[in-house]
Amino acid sequence: MRTQVGIVGAGPAGLLLSHLLHREGIESIIIEDRTRAYIEARIRAGVMEHWVAELVDEIGMGARMRSEGLRHDGIEISFAGQRRRIDLNALTGGKSIMVYGQQEFVKDFVAARLAAGTPIHFEVTDVSIHDVDSDGPSIRFTDRDGAPQEIVCDVIAGCDGFHGICRPAIPDQVVFERVYPFAWLGILAAAAPSSDELIYASHDNGFALHSMRSPQLTRLYLQVAPDEDINEWPDDRVWVELQTRLTQDGKWSLNEGEVLQKGITPMRSFVCETMRHGRLFLAGDAAHIVPPTGAKGMNLAAADVLVLARALARFYRSGATDALDAYPATCLARIWKAQRFSWWMTSMLHIFPEQDPFARRIQLAEIDFTTGNEAGARALAENYVGLPFDDGPVGA
Repeated sequence: MRTQVGIVGAGPAGLLLSHLLHREGIESIIIEDRTRAYIEARIRAGVMEHWVAELVDEIGMGARMRSEGLRHDGIEISFAGQRRRIDLNALTGGKSIMVYGQQEFVKDFVAARLAAGTPIHFEVTDVSIHDVDSDGPSIRFTDRDGAPQEIVCDVIAGCDGFHGICRPAIPDQVVFERVYPFAWLGILAAAAPSSDELIYASHDNGFALHSMRSPQLTRLYLQVAPDEDINEWPDDRVWVELQTRLTQDGKWSLNEGEVLQKGITPMRSFVCETMRHGRLFLAGDAAHIVPPTGAKGMNLAAADVLVLARALARFYRSGATDALDAYPATCLARIWKAQRFSWWMTSMLHIFPEQDPFARRIQLAEIDFTTGNEAGARALAENYVGLPFDDGPVGA
């Protein structure tokens, strides 16, 4: 097979990149080691920054997002027996966030790519990449029928996540990592959301988060130890702890329902600054991981592929490589700002092991200042809705 851009991974990064390239007349082929059913059912983050939702509209993919997604103009932070609202809309000149499940985003873009004739090879195995230092790199794999295949392309986009095969193919990586001493126990519950907006709670027992995936589904999280045994958390215990941490002001209670999914997610900050090697470019979780507190993971992936799509459009129009050469630096400026914000939110709201009373009082003072001071609230809001892109449309 021959194409212009070979994309490894059919998650949000790979699918969005393929769609952006298609709009510029650039061909791509996507490979994915999971089934289509799996990636379309995989529950992940669902918060879109303002500019991401606008981009989805701009490229003609926003109809279902706007009809089924949930626009939020604020978030709430609960601490010390009270809850305060951060008015995202008022503090950022009218911006908001969109809650739209990642699995729904994936469904939309898989359908669009297949309808446009973009090949997506699901359930591939034995994936490897070759000759990335040449003008004709290739991706080799075994297809789901057991036949060996090869894609020869101009560029390979590694959108295959933290555990994928693309990042390990880059020698002499510059990597930064921080592993946090806690994890999130998350549940998906068949219960109507108890609030119109997300609630971040800092409690002496630990952090909790109230989120949602639809008017019928609530997504909830509890801070737990990183080595926590999920069998020690039956549903009744989960609900008791959620009620304790989230209902601090005593004015409302949490809607409960059947627990549909339950899992524990470790938390880390990770950046591979070597986002390019020859004709191989990393994007999304293949290059960076953020703790989920700041809701930045999917949004950073979208930022990476927008930068890459613009650079590739310039390359194919004129042969210029300056934007491709600048790809890592352009992305990293945004990545590190998102890492800082995610680290700050995580550090402010979570209880650390062996945290002394002095440190806890400092945390509470930080939350009090941030939520009770316009400058502090604006800084949080501007980061939360997403730092702007100023470079125009995809082909700029």
